Amino acid sequence: MADVTQSVSVFEQVRLVAGLRWRILRNSLRKKNNRLDLIGLIFTGVFSGLLVIGLSFAFYAGAYAFLSQGRLEWLVLLFWGIFLFWQIFPVFVAGFGANFEFRTLLRFPLSLRAFYLIGLAYGFADFSALASVCWLLAMTAGATAAKPGVLPAMLLIVAIFMLLNATIERLIGSWLERLLARRRTRELFLGLFVLSMISLNFLSPLMQRYGASARPALLRLLPYFAWLPPSLAGHSLASVIRLQPTGFLLSFVPLLLYLILFSALLWRRFAAQYRGEELSETAAPTRAAVRLAKDDSPDRLSLLSPQVAAIVRKEFRYLTRNGFAYLTLLIPPLLILIFSMNFAGKHPTAGGRGVSAEMFFPGMMAYLILILMAPAYNSFAFEGRGIQTYFTAPLRFREVFLGKNLMLVSVLSVEIALSLAMLTWRVGLPSAHMLVATCAAIIFTIVGQLTVANWSSITFPRKMEFGQMRGQRQSGMAVLVAFGSQILMGGISAAILFTGNWTGNPWLPAEAFVFLAAAAIGGYFASLDALTKLAEKKKEGLIEALCR
Repeated sequence: MADVTQSVSVFEQVRLVAGLRWRILRNSLRKKNNRLDLIGLIFTGVFSGLLVIGLSFAFYAGAYAFLSQGRLEWLVLLFWGIFLFWQIFPVFVAGFGANFEFRTLLRFPLSLRAFYLIGLAYGFADFSALASVCWLLAMTAGATAAKPGVLPAMLLIVAIFMLLNATIERLIGSWLERLLARRRTRELFLGLFVLSMISLNFLSPLMQRYGASARPALLRLLPYFAWLPPSLAGHSLASVIRLQPTGFLLSFVPLLLYLILFSALLWRRFAAQYRGEELSETAAPTRAAVRLAKDDSPDRLSLLSPQVAAIVRKEFRYLTRNGFAYLTLLIPPLLILIFSMNFAGKHPTAGGRGVSAEMFFPGMMAYLILILMAPAYNSFAFEGRGIQTYFTAPLRFREVFLGKNLMLVSVLSVEIALSLAMLTWRVGLPSAHMLVATCAAIIFTIVGQLTVANWSSITFPRKMEFGQMRGQRQSGMAVLVAFGSQILMGGISAAILFTGNWTGNPWLPAEAFVFLAAAAIGGYFASLDALTKLAEKKKEGLIEALCR
């Protein structure tokens, strides 16, 4: 084989892999669902691009102003903002990034250098990386417009800063992947991370109370940040503008050392993966447990049909098994506590900081439904190969939807009841007509969305795994359907709530929502047979999407 096989350069290997990925993407677009998914991602990318472009103008103006006015020390703030965004934001949108599937790449005869370059290149495919690159280029343009002679040094510093950020992001992701190899560990970590991110909202009231005493301690910590990469990049640029070669070397050389150090660590991690490191969750063999005798205690779900009761039990076990979803059930009451501390109270202040319960109560209920209803638009996400059981077991899909929706409504009822109790304690209840109208609007909004969510689950399925971060995203069209449905339901509810003030009849919204809630319930049950037929038509697509 050595006589007939020609050596291929590293860049040729990278080009071949890139061409292969492009062919896979192009061929996948032959399927209708994949084309719709791409359309949804394009729309999402357009909205995200508007945000990136808007902030690009801000970074351009910031760099131009700081150089024009001689405030060179403030350039460090721009580098710090990009650094923190690049390293932290991927955690929140891990499912939308390009996943580095090194096990798939190991099927090809790649060299270690090509493997490393491809893995590093994936770091520039995340939204955070693309946005940060745009902002760094905007900073470069702003600095060049203010002082044209700074362009060569700015390009050098920005190039090193980009490469360093991509290396750190890849290294942190690889370390986390090894640390969180176990599902339970991932779920616990993700749950605690989300709760800690939400708890950051408590910083505002704490800083208002203890900010004056904490400021001296924070000022004493600032000098230690001067030796971190963002500060070094800002100081390097400032030294170039001030024509201080010694200061430039003292800042730029440590920045290069950071790049060399993290590149060596990333090379070591990728080398372990290249040699076939396998992170497995396979449980050790254990003695089979003795099967207990059948429990003759009364069935608490006896009012339901056996098929629906079985689906409800399965969904409950899925919920308790998914530690991340289990922990996130604490989020709605926490959000109520946070928002009530910052924006509302039982006695709104005269200055207008407080918000009355008449507006705060329905607004918070709408916000909670927006969060809690999102998983319903891909309700088969965690079924995996179990989706085949639904087509072989003696049941219809109307019973599957009834069981899944009943479990979701039960969870929503508990969460809304806890949130109502928290609102009553923190803000107080609104007037009777507003309370009845809001409760009826909740029923209308939830039941009305269930029909659309069931249709979306069949039409745009996407497989997901318990406790995983990267590669876990909904279908692009499912996201668009969810947003469109939420906006439509929210717009209808808001318009009806305001009709009470316009007409002078405070009970009119409550009467309208009771009628709409009854109509939504009737429409939901009428749609189950049609969705059952649709599931039979989409059977092959469901099995293909969830069993891969």
